[in-house]
Amino acid sequence: MNYRERMRGLREDNDLTQSQVAKILNKSQQGYNHIETGRAELKIEDLIKLCDFYNVSADYFIGRKQK
Repeated sequence: MNYRERMRGLREDNDLTQSQVAKILNKSQQGYNHIETGRAELKIEDLIKLCDFYNVSADYFIGRKQK
């Protein structure tokens, strides 16, 4: 599983919309969508924010280990 699939899965598992998660990252819904769909890369500072928000490790988020 790549990080984009993990990103979407975590968002959906928590019943969140792209707009809600985009606010956490201080991005527009479209900007967040571009990351989730592969049109833009995830910045390291955004990775850290998402890991903190979802309470998961970066290794889990990028698919290096299972929960």
